[in-house]
Amino acid sequence: MRQAKLFEFRELVAGVDEAGRGPLAGPVAAAAVILHPDRPIVGLADSKKLTAERRDVLASEIRERALAWSVAWADPAEIDALNILAATLLAMRRAKESPVSTSTRGRCSMISPACQRCSSTACCLTF
Repeated sequence: MRQAKLFEFRELVAGVDEAGRGPLAGPVAAAAVILHPDRPIVGLADSKKLTAERRDVLASEIRERALAWSVAWADPAEIDALNILAATLLAMRRAKESPVSTSTRGRCSMISPACQRCSSTACCLTF
């Protein structure tokens, strides 16, 4: 019900998550994805519970079928300067601010003012 209402008002929620906070070296990455509320992708689950092969298949399917997606990083120098939490939030902000629209295969500039209210893991994009 919540998804349908968001879609009706043409505002969709982007799921945002990170990877790479555990290692002692290297960048931290974050991804943002907006899935179509009427076309779920079967098999999506916690990536740690999926095989590497299944993750690869789902990654391709997400890039192909999502309304928009993005991957961004904070590099080791930024982690050292900011700390891992701030660098993670920076990578998340970068991911949600530069989505790729799968319908146009280009960058979209659809970030709504609602994003300014987001604290860390979700944002609203207007289509």
